[in-house]
Formats: sequence, C-alpha cells, structure tokens
Amino acid sequence: MSAARPRRRPLGLLGATVLLALLALLWPGPAAAQGQGPAVARVRLANGLTVLARENPTAPVVAISLGVRMGTRWETRENAGISNLLQLMVVRGTARLDGSQIVEAADRMGGSIDAYGDVDLSEIAATALARHWVEMLELVAEVGLRPALHEGTTRAVRDFLLRQIRNRGDKPYDVGLDTLSARLFGDNGYAWNPLGLKESVERLDREALLKHYRRHYVPGQMVLAVSGRVKAQEVAAHAERLFGGMQAAPAPPLSPAPLPAPAGAREVLEVPGAQAQILAGGLAPAVTDPDHAAVKVLGTVLGGGMAGRFFSELRDKQGLAYTTGVLYPTRVDRGHILAQIGTAPESLERSEAALRRELERIQQEPVSDEELRVAKAYLLGSLAMDRRTNARQAWYLASFEAAGVGYEFLDGYLAAVRRVTPADVQRVARRYLSSLRTVVVKPPTR
Repeated sequence: MSAARPRRRPLGLLGATVLLALLALLWPGPAAAQGQGPAVARVRLANGLTVLARENPTAPVVAISLGVRMGTRWETRENAGISNLLQLMVVRGTARLDGSQIVEAADRMGGSIDAYGDVDLSEIAATALARHWVEMLELVAEVGLRPALHEGTTRAVRDFLLRQIRNRGDKPYDVGLDTLSARLFGDNGYAWNPLGLKESVERLDREALLKHYRRHYVPGQMVLAVSGRVKAQEVAAHAERLFGGMQAAPAPPLSPAPLPAPAGAREVLEVPGAQAQILAGGLAPAVTDPDHAAVKVLGTVLGGGMAGRFFSELRDKQGLAYTTGVLYPTRVDRGHILAQIGTAPESLERSEAALRRELERIQQEPVSDEELRVAKAYLLGSLAMDRRTNARQAWYLASFEAAGVGYEFLDGYLAAVRRVTPADVQRVARRYLSSLRTVVVKPPTR
C-alpha cells in the first residue's frame, strides 16, 4: 500500500502567492525605521541590563519579555536541561508568592505569565491589559529576581520533565531529530533538546539550580523588552526601579565543545509507529554569517509550505509524503539545516530516493525567477504574520538583542532576503547540502 495522497489545496498556487506577496510588501517592520512602524527605544542601566520599549498604541495589551542569555548553548552533558528546569521553577514560587498566586495575579490583570529555557535564550514572558502593565512588570521582576526554588517543587517538576524525555523516546520523529542532532553536534550544547538528557536531569537539585541561577541571572546577560501601549520613558523608569538594584557581575564563561567534522552517513533506527521518518541534515550558518539569508531562502524554496518543492513534488505529484519540510532554525552559533519527510513504511525506499533527487537538483539547477519570488514572498509573509502580536514583538526584540546582533537586525535581514539571487541559492545549496547525515526511523520489522 502506497502513502495516501493529500487532500486538495485550499488555495491555488496563484492565490497563495498573491496573498503572501501582499503580506511581505505591506506588513511593517518591527522597529526603528522612521514612519514604518512603532519606534523602539533602547536604554542600558548602569548595571548592564538592557531595556527595550516599543510604543504601540493600537492594541490595549502590553507584552513583556525578560530574556536571559542562558540555554543549552551554555550547558554540558553533566547538566543538560538545567536552563529549562530553572525557568519552569521561577514561575512556581517566589519568596512572597506561591505558584497558584502567581497565576491568579496574572489572571486578574487579564493576562498570563510563563517561562521556558531554549538553546540561545531563556525567557520569562508575560502579557496584560495595558492598564495593568506596571503591575505585570512588577510580577515579572518578582519571579525573575526572587525565585524560591523549593526542593519539593523542584523534584515534582524534574519528574515531570523526565516523563517528557521518556515520551520523546517513543515518538519516531523525535527519536530521529534527537539522534541527528547528537551526530551533528556531539558534546556541544546544540546536540540536545532543551528538555535535557535523562541522566543529567535526574541529578539536578535545588543546589544546582541556585548555582545556575546566580551564574546567569546577572544584569549584563539580561534584556527586558516591552511592547504595547506604553511610554518608553515610563518603561525605563520602572525598569530602573525594579532592576536597577541588581549588582553587576561578570558574564558566565562560554566554552562550547568543538563540533564533529561534517561527514555523510546514514543510520537506521526502529521505533514502533505508523509512519517512517527520513531526516537528512548538516551544519548551517550562524545568524551573523553572510549566508544566513540565502540559506533561509533555500530552505523555503524546498520546504516553504504548499508552494515548496517538497510539498509539490513529493506530496502532490508523487504521493510519497504525509509530512515534509525543511528546518533551519536561527542560531547564534552554527546551527543545522534539516530536510525531512514522513511516509508510509512501504514507501520508505522510494521516498528517500525522491528526497535525495530534490536535494541534488537544487544544487545542479538554478531556481527560476518566479520560484524565487514565491519563496521570498512566503518567507517574508510568514515572518510578518508571526510578528502580529505584541508578545511576539517583545520576543523578537529580546532575542536578537540578547544574540548580540541588536533588535535592528531584522531590518537588515529583510533587505538581505530581497537581495538573494538564483546564483546565491545554488551556491549555498552546494555548500550546505552536499554532505548530509541521514537518520531513518521505521517501525520494527516483523
């Protein structure tokens, strides 16, 4: 039995292209360009903490992002997962409030507060009705500066994370992704999911969390971004009141493990499931690399929604794919580009061969001007759609500021995407897709 063919597209290619093109051309940028959108003000407190305020009076909601340069990039195999565990803990109790009181306080303000750890940045994210933004900022400061990290709660949250880690081992796609990441990055912190590794998370306790907190929650490593119906001067004044008393401290050392040498290889794993997963990936450029924008366009040409080659060729025309796409997450250091396809087990061999052909074709043949135009429209339109809310605006401000490229980065990135040529796409395809590691995950052979 071959893989089921997909349902017909809800939009024709022309309709989708026009919609995305309009989005890319009309949606305003996130910051700073005069007359193009809400301006952003940057203030650096005396202790080193950076404050960004984006005045946006159009919606009665304010979003706050307290970003910390902390994540798997700073972790080792000994403490993998500690950043995410710490973030889950800071919103589960402070010296003054327990977890339920924190949730109830946010709810009374018409908003929410949460925290998570990722690879390059950990965030405390909050939203509130505009009339409560000062109270919400005070709550963010409360959880960020005075976490209780109770031992009993730590054990409960740790056990919850261990269950999530075990669950990943039962999911074919997650097994494939985790295996490929481990092969590409070795002992580097980009090798594991922010959940961490079972053997390291099992060892984490309150003492380890306190040490990690004191090491990373230093003002020079933190960015406070506020977007919404606020005044920049008032944001700066309240930030000084709430965070100005933090003592300056040195940044934690960062000594990432060297990456394994790139090499083509293929690995087959067996995990129970209805589908087979094929993941082919290699190292890709960092956010500061001149190739960054071109590789984003490359990934969109191949896997950019229904207009991408993988969808049109592998799913629509050949009926091989249930799911397919390309991942190229933005990373401060070298990241990865990943081509993927989910297919019926009996279609595994044909699907892998078809995926390889598409990866080879884009290296051998320049994309057409029309295909490039559609890919750019999809890429820029998707970014515009993702930045519609104040919450996402605050996240973008904090993440790029914390990455060291400044919140203005997106202005240059949009221009760089528009400058990408067919020759650029072919050049980066040859550079980053010529030697890929492949992980195949299939159901056990009966």
